[in-house]
Amino acid sequence: MMTIALRPAGVAACALCVPLAALTAGTSSAQSYPTKPIRLIVPFAPGGGSDVLARLIGPRLAGRLGQPVVVDNRPAASGVVGADLVAKSAPDGYTLLGTTVTFVISGTLHKKLPYDAFKDFAPVTLFIATPFGLLLHPSVPAKTVSEFVAYAKPIPGKLLYGSSGPGSSPHLSTELFCAMTGIRMTHVPYKGISPAITAQLGNEVQVVFSNMFSTRGHWQAGRLRLVAHGGAKRVESFPEIPTISESGVPGYQSVNWYGYAAPARTPRPVVERLYKEFAAVASLPEVRQTLVSQGNDVVASTPQDFAKAIKAESDRWGTIGRKLGITLN
Repeated sequence: MMTIALRPAGVAACALCVPLAALTAGTSSAQSYPTKPIRLIVPFAPGGGSDVLARLIGPRLAGRLGQPVVVDNRPAASGVVGADLVAKSAPDGYTLLGTTVTFVISGTLHKKLPYDAFKDFAPVTLFIATPFGLLLHPSVPAKTVSEFVAYAKPIPGKLLYGSSGPGSSPHLSTELFCAMTGIRMTHVPYKGISPAITAQLGNEVQVVFSNMFSTRGHWQAGRLRLVAHGGAKRVESFPEIPTISESGVPGYQSVNWYGYAAPARTPRPVVERLYKEFAAVASLPEVRQTLVSQGNDVVASTPQDFAKAIKAESDRWGTIGRKLGITLN
């Protein structure tokens, strides 16, 4: 369906460069790991893509690890609060972070973070990738991208768009769309994509760029209108939905991904064990079928490939953010 560009890992790979002494020390702990519940921090509100995915795979991951996997939502500051909690947790594999493109954007564009997004985490796996969908409230009289642009251009600033916070991937996806089409809308940030969608259902905002799978029930029922998505090509499970690029905005692309990371200095054998179990869950027929049917690519990358993807995404969104003049405090 889509690809995540991989380039040399650079600084992002540093979190995976574990000293030999740490490898040796970690081997014994990894042999008995895990011996207690694992906390999976979702740094966004319940009901969003990160939360839905965590609750789909959490019980199955728990079954393989032999310990409960507790989903802990920490929605604030576009994911920064949850990420900071994990960065400062013990590097023992018992506290994990659900990451998205927003994690990389924050690490690239924030002037000051309480952690280093590229040195304080050990990538485990990039689990799925999914294009952002352009969702409109039915009050917007447009059924295509071209119709939407024609409608929005004469009323600069009057349409409101929601996001999961300043610097989030829905925020930058929308600003990129605006820059490439010449329209202007007013940003209304929320503490997660789920509250933004709730606001859109009530017509508090008219436009949201969101993942397609956690919103599918709304656009299939007609409560919202999905006019196109930001993938490089059409999604196999929804071939009738065009890409934004083919709909009059050539070159537009915005793809979200969901992955998992541990604190830096987590023993390499523990990281590898976690990757192995995440990959096993990804290969379960019911999990793969559910995710693919909702428009996702099931990736389940290795820690090394996830580090490369983080570096590539950091470069891409850093360049976009600087061109758009977006800085985050």
